[in-house]
Amino acid sequence: MKKWIWLLLAVIVAFAVVGSSEFWQQQQSAVMETVKANNLEPANQDTEKLTVSPPLNVSASSPPQVSRQKLFTHVQNLNFKRYTNAERSRSRTYIISQLKKFGWKPQLQNFSEGINVFAQRQGSDKTVGAILIGAHYDTVAVSPGADDNASGVAVVLEIARLLGSRSTPRTLQLAFFDKEEAGLLGSQAFTAKAANLKNLDGVIILDMVGYACYTAGCQKYPANLPITPPSNKGDFLAVVGDTENLPLLQAFERSNSDTKTRGNGDAAISSTNLSASLRLNVAASTLPPPILTLPVPLKGLLTPDTLRSDHAPFWLQGVGAVLVTDTANLRSSHYHQASDLPSNIERSFFTSAAQAVVNATNFLLY
Repeated sequence: MKKWIWLLLAVIVAFAVVGSSEFWQQQQSAVMETVKANNLEPANQDTEKLTVSPPLNVSASSPPQVSRQKLFTHVQNLNFKRYTNAERSRSRTYIISQLKKFGWKPQLQNFSEGINVFAQRQGSDKTVGAILIGAHYDTVAVSPGADDNASGVAVVLEIARLLGSRSTPRTLQLAFFDKEEAGLLGSQAFTAKAANLKNLDGVIILDMVGYACYTAGCQKYPANLPITPPSNKGDFLAVVGDTENLPLLQAFERSNSDTKTRGNGDAAISSTNLSASLRLNVAASTLPPPILTLPVPLKGLLTPDTLRSDHAPFWLQGVGAVLVTDTANLRSSHYHQASDLPSNIERSFFTSAAQAVVNATNFLLY
């Protein structure tokens, strides 16, 4: 994962550049309308009225529950540098063995600099498209990459286990990208082939989802942030998407919203609108974490720092995609360091973040 230190600042700059234009007024209005719909419409509202092409059906059966033990086992099994050809080959061997164990038929997709791993489970409705879940498996040279990005790979493998045998209308696709740290080379190679994008309705990219911090001030923000920060603690999951595909962001909001008070004493869940471009779902600790959604205008063309992970090539090909992240070095001192070890993964946050992704994926598949 490329450096995120200017991510939120870059988004702010884009807002300033386009804030006075008619285009941005229209985009802001669209965001406000969808947030309003989330807050005011009844639970059984027909949300296919939202503008999206192709439309995403938002009805879904109950999502399965993730296993903390299985998630962390994947991270431990990938606890080695994944930079050289031999190391990345070892990573692929592990990924392929797990996919086969879960009943998938993985394929190797070679490109000049590396090899992607791809698998899919066909949906029951041939008239609708596919949802792809992806993560990069390589690391920088000095790091074993527990958070960056064994955490993302682990969640994709957990989705393979939980949803591989589930019949859903939409097709579920899984991608493990090589050479992300070298400049998004694996995802660029994937998106360069039209056949890989055929009937693709949406993409979820996972890049660092396992680190949290709970002391005041441990979460950093750029100066002059024009919104009230959701927290000065690093306890939330960030989901970054483009404004042309808001339903993908909404999938995370809606699938992880719950207004019921649990009978075991957990706190009731509430949703707070922080601004037209920010929505935070505050959840009990045993449920998905607070989720910060960031819509980015113009596919990030005015904000190049929002294009530094494997969602970017999909944006540039006109395919809706979101990046799910723990904000990297805005939160973690272990980013791209030898200290990015399994012992520094925050297991409760990692588990709840994985559940949030499973919930959204299950939501989009119906």
